[in-house]
Amino acid sequence: MNTNIFEPATIGSLQLNNRIAMAPMTRARNADGIPNENNALYYAQRAGAGLIITEGVAISDTAKGVLYIPGLYTQQQVEGWKKVTAAVHAKGSKIFTQLWHVGRVSHTSNQPGGQAPVAPSAIQAAQSKAWGFDENGHEGFVTASQPRALATEEVAKIAQDFALAAKNAIAAGFDGVELHGANGYLIEQFLNPHINNRTDQYGGSMENRSRFLLEAIDASIAAVGASKVAIRLTPYGGLHELPHYDEIEATYAYLAKALSDRKIAYIHIMDQQSRGSFALPEGFLERFRSWYDGTIILAGGMDREKSERLINAGTIDIAAFGEAFISNPDLVDRLQHHWPLTPPQRDLHYGLTMHGYIDWKTYGNKAALCETE
Repeated sequence: MNTNIFEPATIGSLQLNNRIAMAPMTRARNADGIPNENNALYYAQRAGAGLIITEGVAISDTAKGVLYIPGLYTQQQVEGWKKVTAAVHAKGSKIFTQLWHVGRVSHTSNQPGGQAPVAPSAIQAAQSKAWGFDENGHEGFVTASQPRALATEEVAKIAQDFALAAKNAIAAGFDGVELHGANGYLIEQFLNPHINNRTDQYGGSMENRSRFLLEAIDASIAAVGASKVAIRLTPYGGLHELPHYDEIEATYAYLAKALSDRKIAYIHIMDQQSRGSFALPEGFLERFRSWYDGTIILAGGMDREKSERLINAGTIDIAAFGEAFISNPDLVDRLQHHWPLTPPQRDLHYGLTMHGYIDWKTYGNKAALCETE
């Protein structure tokens, strides 16, 4: 019997209105890093999704690589997020927040006191961009700065930063947290032997390179419970200059089994082909399913047909949609009724203006965007 992806579902510990998730997407709408009523409206408009995963949220003042992103390391930020979670819950959706540390994909203008970003090793992402201020004080894309390598004791401290942010998230009303272990950011930097040349317990063997990820997960579980902790992964991804390495498949098999044992809420896999990077190899998802017995979310190039096929095959449990949710706040209705989608306008994805953020129209309105003053 085929699964109706638009009907309510119990997936792990999650009671969802449907099997559609809104994927995390950076929108850079918070000049002070504190969520507000506009953010609450943005997420509430998209609460047709059974599960919303917020934009990446900074776990500390040194975790950022993009201006104007919200955080979860101060009490003011917790209070701001309460507005968002209340608005989404009022619409009947569940909401997780994505906990983010960018590692070396940052710039000195994103860091307190203009200090160097931190990373597993002092290897610059010289072809990658952060969103910061150039030497003339102009805002825009800037080349990622030379990082400094974390001292051994600092690595454990960052795992605790994830845990504190997780605790703050639950205090703010979130149903759980998703650690950002994808897209070439800090957690994935540790996994990759071309980026991680450490000689301590966080470098060298596959198990050592996986240690930070599992310590961050374990610290977060200790803070809020396994059913409220999840992670996003990008196996075979290459974003932000992460070269492929021989042990990719073995690494993710090892992680899948370790995370199965921990009974976390879900693993969120992104296929980076839709971001102009490498696609997941043929058959990888099916192999991953055999390694991991929990809930799997898949994002990247999803449509209704692909979602239903993979869910009905048992390969994944939830389909995540990203960019389409920006310009189609009623995306779930559009998918269900086969209504056409409004194309996104990428020049409106970032920035402090509310135009292109909370003024997208639902289906049936003649204009895609509301008129602005």
